[in-house]
Amino acid sequence: MTRFDDLAAFAAVVRVSSFTRAAAQLGVSQSALSQTVRALEQRLDLKLLNRTTRSVSPTEAGERLYQTVGPRFADIEAELNVLNEMRGKPAGTVRITASEHAVKSIVWPKLEPWLLQYPDIKLEISADNRFTDIVAERFDLGVRLGGDVAKDMIAVRIAPDMQFAVVGAPAYFARHAPPRRPQDLADHDCIGRRLPTHSGLMNWEFKKRGKAVNMGVTGRLAFNNGELILSAALAGHGLAWLPGELVREHVAAGRLVTVLDDWAVSFPGYHLYYATRRASPALALVVEALRYKATA
Repeated sequence: MTRFDDLAAFAAVVRVSSFTRAAAQLGVSQSALSQTVRALEQRLDLKLLNRTTRSVSPTEAGERLYQTVGPRFADIEAELNVLNEMRGKPAGTVRITASEHAVKSIVWPKLEPWLLQYPDIKLEISADNRFTDIVAERFDLGVRLGGDVAKDMIAVRIAPDMQFAVVGAPAYFARHAPPRRPQDLADHDCIGRRLPTHSGLMNWEFKKRGKAVNMGVTGRLAFNNGELILSAALAGHGLAWLPGELVREHVAAGRLVTVLDDWAVSFPGYHLYYATRRASPALALVVEALRYKATA
């Protein structure tokens, strides 16, 4: 009978592009994993991986083999998790990727108390602002704003619509007149947000009476993190464009002032998404725990 342990080891290395990370996931030593993959190459009489001191990547033959066996091992693992959970207690690992803001404001606050009910369910939460391919990177769930979820994914709302606000500290407005229309932002020091998916800065979006305005803003500061943008705005370094819920407390306390309120735009709130309708019991429980339930 054909052996499959070496194929599983090979797939793990390709999936994470690292012998070190794959060995940690499989619970074996790096040297043992390397020896297993070399034995597979010898058995097939093919070079499957290109190895350097810094990276590991599949050869053409290795990529073809991975495309064949990788999804099958993922399906087998998912089915074994389902069978394992049929014993009576929901069990298994659910891997979630979400933006830092979504993790801090929704995902962790909802799941932290929920964990006590299901001691056999393990969670792995990755706070990452990239648009992660959950299938390629083997996440069970992803979280994005509703308008960014791919059409082939199953989407579940976990938050209400999100309204963005332009805010500045009183100290900033002591030096600058407040903008009255989006175009006035060209004369202001705006704190930019660097997008993780490409090198550009995020445009600020506005809408009033059906008229949409998309502004490319400039300023002395730019960050890739909303908390840092908020901190800079509180210190009076410029204007920021942030989710209303992130600044609401500071506005109420007078530490920040909103402008262009009549131009404020809303986006579909956070949705979680996943790729298969055959969800394991553990995955289904996590989805239900995060599902948005509007209050009267």
